[in-house]
Amino acid sequence: MAVAMSLSFGLFSSSILPPESHTLSLARPSRSASASGLRMVRTVTSCTVSHSEQGTRKIRGIMKPRRVTPEMAALVGAQEIARTQALKLIWAYIKDNNLQDPEDKRTINCDEKLKKIFDGRDRVGMLDVARLISPHFLKAEV
Repeated sequence: MAVAMSLSFGLFSSSILPPESHTLSLARPSRSASASGLRMVRTVTSCTVSHSEQGTRKIRGIMKPRRVTPEMAALVGAQEIARTQALKLIWAYIKDNNLQDPEDKRTINCDEKLKKIFDGRDRVGMLDVARLISPHFLKAEV
């Protein structure tokens, strides 16, 4: 079983070993094999899986949920949301309502909800979206 799996993942191939030596062997290869031009292949005898500890790191930066203005809350549907999640929801709203300019997909034609968030602009470039939503994330009270 181990031989079939290693062959399917390319650990042993016919370019490295001749077809008659496709057997799993834990013995050390002889020195004559390396002298004849064949490359030696190491076999893995044991391995361990490292487990990362989830939940021990504090969420910071753009991943941390922040309170938002009422205009932003009306669009995203939450009083507290992370910047990354808010951007996803805004882009989903733009695509669902077909607000991208058909000739230039990088330009967004704003409706009334988006105008409240994007400083009353009628058209916004896609690279400006992240900058324009920044004022809608409220600072945490200390």
